[in-house]
Amino acid sequence: MRILIVDDHAIVRAGLRRMLTEEVRLELREAASGKEAIGICRDWRPDLVILDLNLPGLGGLELIKRLRMEEEAPRILVLSMHDDPLHAMRALQAGAAGYVGKTAAPAEILEGIRRVGEGRNYVAPPLAQELALFSARTPAHPLADLSPRELEILRLLGEGRSLQQIADALGLGYKTIANSCGQIKSKLGVQRTAELIRIAVENKVASES
Repeated sequence: MRILIVDDHAIVRAGLRRMLTEEVRLELREAASGKEAIGICRDWRPDLVILDLNLPGLGGLELIKRLRMEEEAPRILVLSMHDDPLHAMRALQAGAAGYVGKTAAPAEILEGIRRVGEGRNYVAPPLAQELALFSARTPAHPLADLSPRELEILRLLGEGRSLQQIADALGLGYKTIANSCGQIKSKLGVQRTAELIRIAVENKVASES
């Protein structure tokens, strides 16, 4: 099985590689960004992609959507520092087959890799229970109505990106990003971009790296 590890932290990539090197039937490659991952996927055609959501430029949610549109789309397992049902739900909606938090035990991470690699779905057990109850919770999460792309734009705003920088990172037009920001403001009931940035930080949407 061919596995591509996508994370902007070299220590995380090294740790996963060390965990997986005992599996003799695996071929491993690494990418530090979403754009690099897309290029490798088109040339190398991995069976499984393990990725973080907080990537520089093209973020994890947008990357998932783009990889799922490829002719030979790989299976995708998210390994994220965001160990909460909102991020898990968004990743699964975007097309990921599994979701595990980075704080999970090595055995649990390996179980997720094995199951998703075999064509099944996997969510770490504690998170799966929270995810099952998520839609029934009240009040609803303040970001629950945002689409994966809107959540990605909010993440980049929270990291201090300008609208033009976000457009460049996502490969979209400035007007598209500006219109999306207007829709996000409407959904969240705010008027200023500064308020969106505050919401991104308060809800831990922005990367802490």
